[in-house]
Amino acid sequence: MLPLVTVVIPFYNCPYIPQAIQSVLDQSYPSIELIVVDDGSTTNQHLLDPYRHRIVYLSKANGGTASALNYGMQCASGRYVAWLSSDDLFTRDKVLNQVSYMLEKNAQFSFTDFHTINETGQITQMWSMVKFPTEKAFIASMLDFCPVNGCTVMMLRDLIQNVGWFNPGLPYAHDYDLWARIALNDVGMHYLNEPLTLYRRHAGMGTVQHLSRIMPEFESLKAYYAPMLRTKLARMPG
Repeated sequence: MLPLVTVVIPFYNCPYIPQAIQSVLDQSYPSIELIVVDDGSTTNQHLLDPYRHRIVYLSKANGGTASALNYGMQCASGRYVAWLSSDDLFTRDKVLNQVSYMLEKNAQFSFTDFHTINETGQITQMWSMVKFPTEKAFIASMLDFCPVNGCTVMMLRDLIQNVGWFNPGLPYAHDYDLWARIALNDVGMHYLNEPLTLYRRHAGMGTVQHLSRIMPEFESLKAYYAPMLRTKLARMPG
């Protein structure tokens, strides 16, 4: 029996939400639960109407992406959970290929490559993920930047429950915070070298609009985790 995968889409006013939902509904993998968490949207909720019979719809007061992800993943029935931003897309075999890879590796956590797309869905950069020759090099990169695109991640639901959920007090760097905690818990950070997500860059995205607030939060987290990451690196071979 195929393990159930829960995909959580946090939604806040995003006009691209139908494309994100459709990319999950079109997956070649048959055992998927799709949860859309409406994080206090004030517009574009009508775009969900054609899909309501095929999704689990959850609504909450606006609290940010981390709180929406936590709510969705805490309600998830799947053995595995994945996150898809409402302006991004999964390729058709994303879930199938990643589940197969995780079962083969007995992995608790995995992430993949991705293509970058623009407002109209055209690919502007292929194979956008930075590559690392070893897991040690990957961990070392966390001293400088966030090496994981969150929408490429699939992990055991039990893993995020055990290491702690996304920190809702971090509006922008909650993803880096969780990846650092997972790495420091000596969980293998398995990388599948396939572009299985389409990451949309556009003028309205949070990374563009809130950059001046993102960087101080990220720099503070980097400084906090750097001593722990360096200690881990000193223990790793190679």
